Amino acid sequence: MTNEKMKRPNLAVEIAGIKLKNPVMPASGTFGYGEEYAPYLDLNCLGAIVTKGLSLNPKAGNPTPRIAETTSGMLNAIGLQNVGIDAFVQGKVPYYRGITTPIIANFFGNTLEEYGEVARKLNDVPEVTGVELNISCPNVKQGGIVFGTEPSAAAQVVALVRKALNKPLIVKLTPNVTDITVIARAVEEAGADAISCINTITGMAIDIRTRQPKIANRTGGLSGPAIRPVAVRMTHQVVQAVKIPVIGIGGIMCAEDALEFLIAGATAVQVGTANFIDPAAMIAVIEGLERFLIEEGLDDIRQVIGSLKV
Repeated sequence: MTNEKMKRPNLAVEIAGIKLKNPVMPASGTFGYGEEYAPYLDLNCLGAIVTKGLSLNPKAGNPTPRIAETTSGMLNAIGLQNVGIDAFVQGKVPYYRGITTPIIANFFGNTLEEYGEVARKLNDVPEVTGVELNISCPNVKQGGIVFGTEPSAAAQVVALVRKALNKPLIVKLTPNVTDITVIARAVEEAGADAISCINTITGMAIDIRTRQPKIANRTGGLSGPAIRPVAVRMTHQVVQAVKIPVIGIGGIMCAEDALEFLIAGATAVQVGTANFIDPAAMIAVIEGLERFLIEEGLDDIRQVIGSLKV
């Protein structure tokens, strides 16, 4: 069969009722609000756009330095800097009316009340197709315990957001737990429509000359290729533990990396650190997935998803 007659393989998938033209999207915090990357790639080619994390009020973030390179990775402690939900709706959302790619708004809170308030505000924004709930934040009313590290706290915030929200709800899990499947099952039971995993792994780097931490916050989130084997393992575990779709995240730099997550059972993937190295990295991943299917004689990406042989 000639190349001209070959039908292009189908890359479309569905997450919690959100139809994606392909399974590739940016990880929150690595792609701004989307518009910033428009000069470098066609946003309409992506499966979805995941926004920078949004809070009830604007946040200035942590003091600098906030990023440090590590071996095969990156530490960051940006501090969830963002414009706040109201400025997002007024200043960022109008741009989305000119693109066809689904918009997934990532958001967080420091209290249950804040989570609920932001969820209600996002519910009234038709341009936002779905939301991604970041539960890797400390509950300031409960001694600073991170919502996502304790099953009952995770379930409580998910249930509250679920009640306030009519849109598809994706919950992003932290890897900084003993057993991620316990948290995954808790958020599924509380009303999550999908799960994304993993968020960054807490790490630290020290300048041996100054004897000081390389980032002002002392610790930060480790991302990049260094964490990929951990992320693939956790993604596979979560896929086995829940019935809802899972989005795999962690150190994806190329199509081969993305395929590990898909074969492990993820329905879609998010690309993060790679966007800092190459703003068009996701386009290369999408094109690589298509080439792989052609080489393998497959006509649908769903033939790859969950195909792990054990």
